[in-house]
Amino acid sequence: MFRRMKEDIRCVFEQDPAARSSIEVILTYSGLHAVWLHRIAHWFYKRKLLFIARVISQVGRFLTGIEIHPGARIGRRLFIDHGMGIVIGETCEIGDDVTLYQGVTLGGTGKEKGKRHPTLHNNVLVASGAKVLGSITIGENSKIGAGSVVLKDVPADSTVVGIPGKVVMMNGVRVKDRLDHHKMPDPVADTCNRLENEIMQLKKRLAQLEKKEGEKDEYTNI
Repeated sequence: MFRRMKEDIRCVFEQDPAARSSIEVILTYSGLHAVWLHRIAHWFYKRKLLFIARVISQVGRFLTGIEIHPGARIGRRLFIDHGMGIVIGETCEIGDDVTLYQGVTLGGTGKEKGKRHPTLHNNVLVASGAKVLGSITIGENSKIGAGSVVLKDVPADSTVVGIPGKVVMMNGVRVKDRLDHHKMPDPVADTCNRLENEIMQLKKRLAQLEKKEGEKDEYTNI
């Protein structure tokens, strides 16, 4: 346990040039506190002591502003910088040497059951305010840009930006893709168009039924 704690402290020094002493890191880095409290909560969670685990996680949320569900599986040397507003869901899996900045959400897309949160492989970086949602996979060494909303799998060694997230770099090479910013998705217009199409189909069907009914009446009168 103490070896793992020393490893976490070294990770802070490697990632944050503002860290000046071990005492400062231990006493003032909320991201470090959140990870340590999560390990305790996860220990209880694995032993089916769910209430105690959840209480510990909520204490961590109150103290740090970082909410990590006790069921989440987190690897070694997770570095949370600043951290306020981070949310990590129950079935989330995080590899080694992952970096998360403030405002990141690793969440689900609804009330589905089973694996419903993302999996982050080793050396992933998720920048401020990014949302990674659903049972998707973020490949090794990938970066998620600030404010992005990622809903699909991301290959290894990629950079993703935008809403919805698009791969703009892969293996150090820029992906050739026109970014038509004026063609943003419009869910309201899409719904209206779909309803309009359904109404047209219903009108055609109604006309066909009326025609058949009229032919039947003519045949009956004869």
